[in-house]
Amino acid sequence: MQIGKPGAPVSHISQAYPDRVEVRGRDLSGDLMGRLSFTEYFHLLLTGREPTDDQRFFLDLLLVAIAEHGMMPSNVAARMTLAADPGSLHGAVAAGILGCGPVILGTSEECARLLDKAQADVAAGGAPTAVAGDVARSIRASGGKVPGFGHPLHRPLDPRAERILELADARGMSGPHVLLARCLRDAVAEAWGKPLAMNVSMPIAAVLLDLGFPSASAKAVPILARTAGLLAHLIEEQEHPLGFLLAARAEEAIEYERRSRDG
Repeated sequence: MQIGKPGAPVSHISQAYPDRVEVRGRDLSGDLMGRLSFTEYFHLLLTGREPTDDQRFFLDLLLVAIAEHGMMPSNVAARMTLAADPGSLHGAVAAGILGCGPVILGTSEECARLLDKAQADVAAGGAPTAVAGDVARSIRASGGKVPGFGHPLHRPLDPRAERILELADARGMSGPHVLLARCLRDAVAEAWGKPLAMNVSMPIAAVLLDLGFPSASAKAVPILARTAGLLAHLIEEQEHPLGFLLAARAEEAIEYERRSRDG
């Protein structure tokens, strides 16, 4: 039984033939291989178009910015998975990627949705500062958190976020979404009564949107980037195992408390 409404039975990405592989209408071996970098190829796969110089530059920048951040839960989960099954490199990578949710890595997708909605309000006639203020006050009043703000380590500034904004300004790529991100920073500080660090997720989303990337890429880019970081951790795990050490430290850190049958 088919569930859900089907789309047209068509894909525009790739087809393999006996004598060639065609990707987005281009000959893989005869045209793309040796001409495009992986970043450029990723853009082509994602959008169907080869990137402009600025799109390539910032896609590279964002992939580098988000690929690695130390012993994050995704990396710890991957290392412990590989420790438990040393032959399952792919399974360990998958274990790490499965942790890409709204708290870690997936936050940029939430930022893109927020910026898209805010920009629609601006396009309807709202001033960016007023729209940002309304967004921050509304989220504050509901007891929520503004995606892209706050970080347990990087305070008062996230150096990655500041570098992205700096380069967006320097290359003339700070558009309406970057403006909204900056307005949100001020609005969040006012609504919360204190400055909150803009973390890397917000400028990732803002720059991607200003460069014409689809909103869905705001999560795709961090996933691709973190896969590279995961592979680095897992190759190190094969050479210098830490997975069981991490598991032991977790066990030591947590106390067992017996609960009564009635508790």
